[in-house]
Amino acid sequence: MRIELKTHPAADGFRMPAEWDPHTGCFLAWPENTYFWRQGAKPAQDVVATIADAIATTGEQVTVTVSARQYLHARLRLTAAVRVVEVSTANAWARDIAPSFVVDGAGGLRGVDWRFNGYGNRSPYWHADDAYAAKLLDLERVDRYSGPVAFEGGMLDVDGLGTGLVAEECLLDPARYRNPDRDTINAAVRDFLGVDKLIWLPFGLVDDGTAGHMDNMARFVAPGQVLLAWTDDERDSQFERSAAALARLTSATDATGNPLTVHKIPIPGPLHMTEEEGAGTDLGSAVNRAGERLAGSYVNFYLANGAVLVPQLDPATDAEAVAVLGALFPSRAVVPLQTRDLLLGGGNIHCATREIPEPGGTR
Repeated sequence: MRIELKTHPAADGFRMPAEWDPHTGCFLAWPENTYFWRQGAKPAQDVVATIADAIATTGEQVTVTVSARQYLHARLRLTAAVRVVEVSTANAWARDIAPSFVVDGAGGLRGVDWRFNGYGNRSPYWHADDAYAAKLLDLERVDRYSGPVAFEGGMLDVDGLGTGLVAEECLLDPARYRNPDRDTINAAVRDFLGVDKLIWLPFGLVDDGTAGHMDNMARFVAPGQVLLAWTDDERDSQFERSAAALARLTSATDATGNPLTVHKIPIPGPLHMTEEEGAGTDLGSAVNRAGERLAGSYVNFYLANGAVLVPQLDPATDAEAVAVLGALFPSRAVVPLQTRDLLLGGGNIHCATREIPEPGGTR
């Protein structure tokens, strides 16, 4: 076990960088839980393999963690550029259960091991996932801080300059926290991730099983620039949520006191699980049932070194989503990936990944 530091990152000069900063590596977890995924999780495994192989071409050292039972299958399915390591998980959302990596300006890299309680006990068999972050930090030989609260990586998006985005719906969730307290969350994110100012949006995406993860709703795409999931259809239950977020964002300033510019990206669909998809899990779909709305969002992209990986979910909006992200990241290659089978388990590309930032850098 790596050294457990008794201070906190901000006091030691560490902060969480923006995702557009350079990465040295990326973690993904192999989907295996047939409570979440249909057909023995094979279609979801194909999507994760495609994501891992795509990121590996960018120069990031990609590691896919997998159980002993699935190790050989994963090793044969993935290219030689991807490292495969035996670490068991219940779910495949590395974003939420892997450590939050923090850096300083002197080449240092450390990790925050947050508590994980299965999204407020919404996810089964989550105790294995609670141990995941410490195992990865030991694997990478990175010293660790113990986060003081339950926290999931998808809850927060940062600009790397002291500003973060979160949703009240998620971070004040009584299922996750016995006594939800805004000040406690503010202090934990400030002290352990170096985020001086949180912008609290009211809600996340409609029908999101995580009850409001920010990486489905709104993300920083540059300092002072936010991408927001949007629909013009006032009859859609997402409209009120997006409009409320827009109102908060346009009236907010970042940690440096500057106003924000908001860019809209369409939501796909609405998308719904089919009868065939719902019948493909062991329990007839414990996450989403046939006919229920899926939490599809193009905001769930991943910024790899020199590339942006974009979910493809709806022929009516896929091309527009690629165009929007291509315009926002003109120096990156846009890599569209078909990811519906990952979405059936409740998440997408960003949820499945956790980057390791390049040590060093300055604010």
